[in-house]
This record gives sequence, C-alpha cells and structure tokens, in this order.
Amino acid sequence: MAALLTLADVKLHCRIDTNDEDALLGALITASTTAVANELGVASLDDTAAPPIKAAALLLVGDLYENREAQTDRQLFRNQAFDRLLAPYRVYA
Repeated sequence: MAALLTLADVKLHCRIDTNDEDALLGALITASTTAVANELGVASLDDTAAPPIKAAALLLVGDLYENREAQTDRQLFRNQAFDRLLAPYRVYA
C-alpha cells in the first residue's frame, strides 16, 4: 500500500526545488495524512483515495509549510476548500 502523498507531490505543490527541507516535508506529509484521515473518520489513507482527498491533504501540507510558527501577526482562517473537498467522503458514526 503506497502513501497518499509522496515527497515529489508535495515539492511540486509547494514549488520547492531543493532537498533542504525534505525531513520537514516528510513530517508534514505524515501530519497532513493523519489529520485528513481523522477529519474523515477513517483509520488511514493510501494512494487509492479519491483525488479530492489527495488535494485536501496537499492544501493542508501547504498551509502547514507556510504557517510553521505557533504564533503569527495575522489571523488564520479555516480553509473552506479543504472542508468542501472532504465533505462527500466523511464517514459519520
């Protein structure tokens, strides 16, 4: 079973050309995939997930990459595109 996101996917999405932050990106991939699975109410995700799920995970990685600091001088908002991409795939108990 292959991972939902690859390092190459994330580097393309974030427009990163170097290998300097590969370890950070790997951690963000894990965090994003786990967060999306939790949001959907499923145990895990892999590369067979629907394209909107992968797109939502990439959006989250991008947000985490750009907003690494715990504190910021600007207000952050929940990404509505993330919610809309995942809504049809949520599992309700």
